Amino acid sequence: MKSIEAFLKNEVDSNRTPSIQYAFFDADSLIYEFHYGFSDLKAKKKTAVSDTYNLFSVTKTFTALAVLQLAQKGKLHLHEPAVNYLPEFPYSKQITVEQLLNHSSGIPNPLPLKWTHLKTEHGSFNRNLFFSSILENNQLKSAPGTRFSYSNLGYVLLGQLIEKVSGKKYETYIKENILDEAGITDNELSFSIDDAVHAKGYQKYWSFINGLLGFLIDKKKYMGPTEGKWKPFHFFYINGTPYGGMIGSATGLIKYAQALLRSNDDLLNEDYKKILFTESVINHKPTGMSLSWFTGNVKGNNYFTHAGGGGGYYIELRIYPDSGTGSVILFNRSGMTDERILDKTDRFFLVEKSV
Repeated sequence: MKSIEAFLKNEVDSNRTPSIQYAFFDADSLIYEFHYGFSDLKAKKKTAVSDTYNLFSVTKTFTALAVLQLAQKGKLHLHEPAVNYLPEFPYSKQITVEQLLNHSSGIPNPLPLKWTHLKTEHGSFNRNLFFSSILENNQLKSAPGTRFSYSNLGYVLLGQLIEKVSGKKYETYIKENILDEAGITDNELSFSIDDAVHAKGYQKYWSFINGLLGFLIDKKKYMGPTEGKWKPFHFFYINGTPYGGMIGSATGLIKYAQALLRSNDDLLNEDYKKILFTESVINHKPTGMSLSWFTGNVKGNNYFTHAGGGGGYYIELRIYPDSGTGSVILFNRSGMTDERILDKTDRFFLVEKSV
């Protein structure tokens, strides 16, 4: 325990992040939990397990789960064209629901860092209107089903499909059919920022990314005055809720992962759960991803994971189905790539298995 604590504390003490939260758990309980640093540097507010973060692309796992639930109920079929359920689908009529889920649709992924709006603008923001012109002006990169190519736009369309098939707003469907079923409260996972508990997101001031941000966003609008070595972001939302709009805490993510680990049908039956967690193969090549979860291995333990990152926050969520365990790590600093930090932290708890 001292070794893992030293590793985690060093992330903060060496100025790699203002704060860190980490947990390792099984389907029913916490095995280890750690939080350290500040959720607000200026106010000297220490990080707490109730702090919420922008979860970015971790949201895609909720969207995929929702689609599988609708398939399980017979409301859609994964191998059928998406246009069958979304008549206004703007791309090839050959693209299937499954291809949207496993990022093989050929739909491009324009740089989405500009696709944000401030919390103060949220009440008047219309995401379907925002994305209508983007979807119309981006042609396919490849023929459907021929190659893996990560696409946020594909998940924008899946969110629209969920609304069309279920007859409910995307956020309402997720709350009623996933969050409520897993016993997750609104202050643990939702699509709304509560100023009282939302961690302030930061970007290191002296960094290449901070310089690059000046070309991508209006820093005067989206960022505040420097706090020590860090530049804070004002609270903001992601324009594409179905691919990156979830707001939540470590506690909420733990409950979500535990529900997926348990052998029950609260969220998805075992047959559809197997579909969700089967690695996709395209043109006889494994893609390294199932339906929204990336695959990997640590000390012989297979896992499914997804990272969420962007301006001010970086998150990783993971489950190890064979051992019935999982982990989560949260930072209130920018993260632009899949860093696989849990590969390092989880080694302290995993038993070596022969491959």
